[in-house]
Amino acid sequence: MVAQTMTPAAVMNGAKISGLQILTLVLCFLVVAADGFDVAAAGYVAPLLKREWSLAAPQMGPIFGAGLFGLAIGSFIFGPLADRIGRRRVIVLSMLLFAVGSIACGYADSVSSLVTLRFLTGLGLGGAMPAALTLSSEFAPERNRALLVTLMFCGFTLGLAFGGGIAALLIPRFGWQGVFFFGGAVPLVLAPLVWLLLPESLRFMAGKPKYEAEARAVVRRLTGRDDVRLEVVVPGEPAASKTGVAATLFNAHYRSGTLLLWLAFFCTLWVYYQVSSWLPTVITDSGIPVTEAATIGAMMPVGGTIGSLINARLMDRYNPFFVLTASYVVAALSIALIGVAIVHPGWLYLAVFCTGLGLSGAQTGANVLVSGFYATAARATGVSWALAVGRVGSIVGSVSGGFLLAALATRQTAFLVFAIPAVIAGGAMLVTGRLYKEGK
Repeated sequence: MVAQTMTPAAVMNGAKISGLQILTLVLCFLVVAADGFDVAAAGYVAPLLKREWSLAAPQMGPIFGAGLFGLAIGSFIFGPLADRIGRRRVIVLSMLLFAVGSIACGYADSVSSLVTLRFLTGLGLGGAMPAALTLSSEFAPERNRALLVTLMFCGFTLGLAFGGGIAALLIPRFGWQGVFFFGGAVPLVLAPLVWLLLPESLRFMAGKPKYEAEARAVVRRLTGRDDVRLEVVVPGEPAASKTGVAATLFNAHYRSGTLLLWLAFFCTLWVYYQVSSWLPTVITDSGIPVTEAATIGAMMPVGGTIGSLINARLMDRYNPFFVLTASYVVAALSIALIGVAIVHPGWLYLAVFCTGLGLSGAQTGANVLVSGFYATAARATGVSWALAVGRVGSIVGSVSGGFLLAALATRQTAFLVFAIPAVIAGGAMLVTGRLYKEGK
């Protein structure tokens, strides 16, 4: 029998999606769901910690900030590692790190110890999600990659959303410690399953002698054939720099795209955390009851989920950069309208919903886009570092909102200013689309 030579992309783009591809997306979904729960864990227990430890509001800030800072540092560290040792290994390593960190948080007895442990937990969280995004992108067929990777990433949103209900069940019986124990137990149980069942990326393994047997086994699981030989060079993919993965992000081909995408990620999470952190305060200060303010705030993630799915379908059919540019336009207009609609609750529901539709939809779409933007040898680094820069933006957004609300004369003016980063992100995405018309 004559062996057939195929590229990893050709194997993935078979006429019918394989069971292994579906399994990979499901396992990555579970990984990012556990990630989402742990990211929000400090928020679930904050009221109890504040009362039990007699903390003032400013003392809670470092607890939240430590996790975000750890996420950013973890993304910078684990991205290059995933391009060196593989996506699957980094996912498992990261899961074990944030599992142990989360369980240890349950034993914290002071603010300083909890801050340290939340930072360590954040390091692990910063590695798992980018590697899962990268692996999902590399296993999804090109014809509907954006939709499939977006559905996978919905695990993160569900982890955030259902985490509140799980915390409500755990806290009465186990206290605030139970939330952290649960957040650590889930990835601790999931990690062995991921190690046994999750395949490594064919793109990563192609051409590496040490992974030859493993790659053959994955091809066999994907195609059911033993006569397929992987082609090392992927047609149409720009070559990675021989000086290292970091250098690839800034070589002549990728330099402009890297800086523009970083600007878009930074501005997106800047404005997202600025709006989401301060919107409840602005709503209640305008005289709307707390219960209704919570319902209005919930419109943002609802809109974000719908916006993500709409963008995914459009990105599979049209230039993804231009689709996301339009999403940022919707976000900027909606954020600006919040300040005007604040005295009209009916319109406020719509404005907040459309903010999520445009802004959260754009962020999820940007995650999908960057996971397919770089050459295989630098892809995990590209995803991780873009997310890390975004995390820096989230820290800026969480802090800057309060200063802007205090410094500006009216809420209308404040939300006009809040919309500026979305405009900048849209502009960066538009320019990137013109520079990289084929997405590469």
